[in-house]
Amino acid sequence: MGKQTVLIVDDEPDFVTMLKLSLQDEGYTVEVAYNGVEAMQKVKKNPPDAIVLDIMMPEKDGFQVCSELKNDDQYADIPIIVLTAVSDHVSSTQYTHSQAMDMEADDILFKPASYEDILESIRSLLE
Repeated sequence: MGKQTVLIVDDEPDFVTMLKLSLQDEGYTVEVAYNGVEAMQKVKKNPPDAIVLDIMMPEKDGFQVCSELKNDDQYADIPIIVLTAVSDHVSSTQYTHSQAMDMEADDILFKPASYEDILESIRSLLE
């Protein structure tokens, strides 16, 4: 089996860079998108084996990306790990925890999730 590809979708470049390095160290091929629109383009061009998806993003947020992918038979099987900071400031944002749970994401990690947590989640979903 070849290298598995993980698409990281997040609008924080520092976080993306660090996570990308961590995943590459573990032998994954890593693609990056900085917003939901770009994420959808990348998935359609070259569907990844798993997606790490931030919720709070410009243009198209993680909820929209997740539901679009999960409602498309072509991509519905791609595991999606959602990253959300929702637990920190539920009152100040339009996102709610229940909304996150209603999503068809395969796993939900709350920021600041450690790179180990994210790796662990990817591993378990790709096995």
